[in-house]
Amino acid sequence: MGGGCLFSFTKKDYSERSQVQIASLDDLVPSGHLVRKLEEAIDLSFIYDEVKDLYKPYGRESMDPVVLMKIVILQYVFGIPSMRKTIKE
Repeated sequence: MGGGCLFSFTKKDYSERSQVQIASLDDLVPSGHLVRKLEEAIDLSFIYDEVKDLYKPYGRESMDPVVLMKIVILQYVFGIPSMRKTIKE
């Protein structure tokens, strides 16, 4: 048998963690992009009134319903089949 080990039982080295970067949406989405045009054209603020009785002040924090609807719209417009992929992009 060789001297190699399949498993390492030592602690992981976390000294090279990724650094946190802060970027604004203005930096990420160019002016004139379709996403910006959709944001200007569609007012989804009515959703808050529609769902206010469905959300409770306690329990696990939920996703903003307007943000959730915006993600669904982006999925449809750009043909992205996955919620995770939409959020990532």
